[in-house]
Amino acid sequence: MDLEKVKSEINFKAVRSSGAGGQNVNKVASKVVLTFTLNNSQGLSEEEKELLKIKLAPRLSSDFTLILNCDEDRSQLKNKTLITKRFFDLLKMALIVPKARKATKIPRSVIEKRIKAKRNTSLIKLNRRKPEF
Repeated sequence: MDLEKVKSEINFKAVRSSGAGGQNVNKVASKVVLTFTLNNSQGLSEEEKELLKIKLAPRLSSDFTLILNCDEDRSQLKNKTLITKRFFDLLKMALIVPKARKATKIPRSVIEKRIKAKRNTSLIKLNRRKPEF
């Protein structure tokens, strides 16, 4: 992943934020909307694109565009830096390939210990019965 190319392919749009803020909400466009089109990206390899399509499937639109919003702060600049950081964290987490799980064999001593415990329990229960004459 080429971070500089990906960074240049991000589109930002400032929109009026909803919620509390009084008259400031009506005047200032502090909410930032980040859009990133996965198919048109030059900074990602084809394998990375396929992996992102699988991992980020619920977040992608029908044309494989990722849309993120941020309206946490009253400052547009802070919202822009927050959403950019969140975007790159999301990409890094999605590009992590989990290690394949190796099946382990149960040790012989553990199997023998379990069988011995079962035999012991069986003998205890056998000794509880009434004797037959």
